[in-house]
Amino acid sequence: MKNIFMGTPYFGKEILKKLHTDFSVHTVVCQPDKPVGREKKIIYSEVKNFALKANLNILQPEKIKNNEAFLSELRKINPDFIFVAAYGKILTNDILNIPKFGCINVHSSLLPKYRGAAPINWSIINGDKETGVTIMKMDEGMDTGNIILSKKIAIAESDNVTSLTEKLASCGCDAIGEFVQKFLKTRSIDSKPQDNSLASIAPKIDKEKCKIDWSEKSFDILNLIRGSNPWPGATTTLFKNKITIWEAKNAGPALAKPGSIKKIEKKMFVSCKDNEIEIIKIQKSGKNVMDGKNFINGIILDKETCFN
Repeated sequence: MKNIFMGTPYFGKEILKKLHTDFSVHTVVCQPDKPVGREKKIIYSEVKNFALKANLNILQPEKIKNNEAFLSELRKINPDFIFVAAYGKILTNDILNIPKFGCINVHSSLLPKYRGAAPINWSIINGDKETGVTIMKMDEGMDTGNIILSKKIAIAESDNVTSLTEKLASCGCDAIGEFVQKFLKTRSIDSKPQDNSLASIAPKIDKEKCKIDWSEKSFDILNLIRGSNPWPGATTTLFKNKITIWEAKNAGPALAKPGSIKKIEKKMFVSCKDNEIEIIKIQKSGKNVMDGKNFINGIILDKETCFN
């Protein structure tokens, strides 16, 4: 069988590895290489790096909509399946209609919950206790296709986006492996429509969405910190400087107004609406990440010192 895989970051790479082992992959489609950092160094995506090592054919179109050259390449391959995992673009009907058995997406949420670009972030930010992976047959909507199977996992209180992505990638490998084995036995695909009344959207995460409001409860602030790590980070300001908080933990009832900073036994604490949180990892704009202990030793505190 000839199969195409479309994906770009770590989550996609893990699914690609599983598919290449269990089912074989002929061609990999990933996003174009992009310059990173101040030096604008070109860094290959994790999917591309794996594809190069596995000696797979690679396509990196700038756009996929109305791209006749790209469509022609896919049609020449005449794939049985196109598998998609964290590719980052919605496929048009021109692509969806190419593979013999359809396009199969590995989505990192329990659909119809969290359709969209950032389901992992929002599951943490919203304080969910569980999430999972859905294997679905794609249509032209945004994660609206029929569900083939789903697998659940728990979200730990310590999870951030990186750790939960790793767990979901492992879960996704199990799920796509189960799909492949069933298909090889039956040569058929059973699926059911999503219940659209239960749908929710997980839009892209951006810096504006990750500003801390210290008048919120500590539960919500801690979830925002975890759900925006490693990018873009939960931010606040101190003495007109942008501050990013990367890690924190609950520390008991608040004794001061929201945003108030204090030092107790060389540790750094900030008041929220209900509780205080201890700052574990923090970063001033343009500086390196440091421990809360070291950060608070470097500032002069008074009773009015607050994040805002």
